[in-house]
Amino acid sequence: MKKRMFLGIAATVLALLGAGAFLARHRPSVDFAAAAAANRPPSIRPDYSDTVIPPNIAPLNFLVEEPGTDYAVRIGAARGRAIELRSRNAHVVIPMTRWRQLLEANRGQDLSIDVCVRGEDGRWTRFDPIVNAIADDAIDNYLFYRLIRPIHTVYVDVNIYQRDLRTYAESLVVSNRSFGGGCVNCHTLAPNHPGRMVLQTRGVKDGVSYNGMIVIRDGEVKKIDTRTLVRPGESDRGRIGKAMAAYSAWHPNGQIVAFSANDIFQFFHAVGEVRDVFDRESDLALYHADADTVTTTPDISMPDRLETFPAWSPDGRFLYFSSAEPRPQSQHKEVRYDLMRIGYDAATGRWGDLETVLPSKQTGLSITEPRVSPDGRWLLCCMSEYGAFPVYQPSSDLYLLDLETREYRRLEINSPRCDSWHCWSANGRWIAFASKRRDGLFARVYFSHVDESGRVSKPVLLPQKDPSFYDRFLKTYNVPELATAPAPASSRALGRAIRAPSDGSSRGATWQPPPTGKLQ
Repeated sequence: MKKRMFLGIAATVLALLGAGAFLARHRPSVDFAAAAAANRPPSIRPDYSDTVIPPNIAPLNFLVEEPGTDYAVRIGAARGRAIELRSRNAHVVIPMTRWRQLLEANRGQDLSIDVCVRGEDGRWTRFDPIVNAIADDAIDNYLFYRLIRPIHTVYVDVNIYQRDLRTYAESLVVSNRSFGGGCVNCHTLAPNHPGRMVLQTRGVKDGVSYNGMIVIRDGEVKKIDTRTLVRPGESDRGRIGKAMAAYSAWHPNGQIVAFSANDIFQFFHAVGEVRDVFDRESDLALYHADADTVTTTPDISMPDRLETFPAWSPDGRFLYFSSAEPRPQSQHKEVRYDLMRIGYDAATGRWGDLETVLPSKQTGLSITEPRVSPDGRWLLCCMSEYGAFPVYQPSSDLYLLDLETREYRRLEINSPRCDSWHCWSANGRWIAFASKRRDGLFARVYFSHVDESGRVSKPVLLPQKDPSFYDRFLKTYNVPELATAPAPASSRALGRAIRAPSDGSSRGATWQPPPTGKLQ
């Protein structure tokens, strides 16, 4: 009875709200030209102004941060009918269909947003138009990310989601609740192979291990034990302590996954950013999905170096990564990573010469998270004061390296707070990244357009249906990854694979020594 009563009240409220919205849209239009000029643009939140927006992005709803009793907004462009909205509150919620039509009809053109506000005296004030450019280049339709609470003692609701960027639809990819806790992380999708994905799981509960690499290939989901990585000269079946697969990257052929095996130690400071992460060991290896084998080469698994963050060039001929000299934990602020690369031939499995692309001695900073643009021209990376975990460092900034000239620069889109976890769109015209610029605690996802010369536009915050969403959302966005297609497996299938015993029905990859001879 109570449930039916609640549903009836809810339906009534929704009906009234819908009627109110209908009336608001059909109230008399405001004469913008007759309003008094403010001679300045309005203050809006989020700040969707003076930037470049994707033509396939969901409506950029916003709050007008100007005092008033009535609000009128007109959104228009060169082609198509303008969108006119009027409301007694400052929430601007843009109709989805009309927004899509307006953006699609005006690719490569400007979008103008006019705002009028009526004050307590009944007079209307017209603000200068907000003008944004509508890019001709679309962004990928989907965004993957992990949502976690900004705590560091327990794993609570660690989930990976996907968002359709054309709408506000968000759906679960996998949750750590599917295996009783632990961690799901480092999701990686294969470029040009939308049916392929990997992610890592961590956790032990009631004596059962959930550690492993989850490999999804064209409908098949399985858990792989990759801990067959050995150091040169050690036993063919040796393992590196607690090291498990962490950061990974698909080769463009969709058959090989480069991954790092990291022994990560988390510790804490008394002041400032209290969390910190230290790699006690890390090496790189390749997982060959068809053969179910793991292999490496001494140049990327040296006992006296830390190698991490693998990233392939788009032609698959080079593996880029970060490498540093290990130090004791007491000297963790002295650890700085160089940017390296090594040649590779996927057909023969032979490796080329190791090359330093950009040394930390030249930058004075630690270089991590390299990502190469789809055209092979640019490399986007993080640089921070030290270490290999920039997400915990306010000093972390995004840098763009020209792979033709080897010139690099700090991007103008950085903030005084942490900017990290970046990726490229499939067409190479957009980057997505996580930034703590709003409050220093919660990371949010931003997009920036990148033109042919490497110039980037003012970041655009991931839009939400409710423009005040981020004011009360108490989770942080982690590892944003753009994708052209939704997740290639259901959350139920992923959960079943994660729950497979690590020493039973899951499979241990076979160690495969690298071929002799260098790549010529």
